[in-house]
Amino acid sequence: MNGTLNKVMLIGHLGDDVKMHYFDGGNCIGRFQLATNEVYINKTTNEKITSTEWHNLVVRNKAAELCEKYLSKGDKIYVEGRLKSRQWQAEDGSTKHTVEIQVTEFTFLSTKKGNEDNKSIQSPESVKNTNFDPKNNGLPVNDLPF
Repeated sequence: MNGTLNKVMLIGHLGDDVKMHYFDGGNCIGRFQLATNEVYINKTTNEKITSTEWHNLVVRNKAAELCEKYLSKGDKIYVEGRLKSRQWQAEDGSTKHTVEIQVTEFTFLSTKKGNEDNKSIQSPESVKNTNFDPKNNGLPVNDLPF
């Protein structure tokens, strides 16, 4: 296989509210940290151990505005994206490095703002797939025989 793949999929909780940065020309980016947890039992002490990993996420333009509007600290989100490393010169002259996840897709799993601000947003459980007929063994209504 000659191709390469740079893909990240995470489910976690926001460590803080989305921080927005606006640029000339109307573009913007949003940055936030996402916490993922691993829980395991220490075999020698039978103690439950929780290990938290923090991820730096970046969303752009309309996606950033949606995240800022609906997400707040503690909300749960599913994200897909790619890893991107970058470096810059700090004010003290030192070189800083970071690894970020450039988010390409996301799904809000639980939001406090969405529940408070907009009661009309339907949860995924309340949306019904109406393209299938239960009397016809679950086959699509417009199913063609060929």
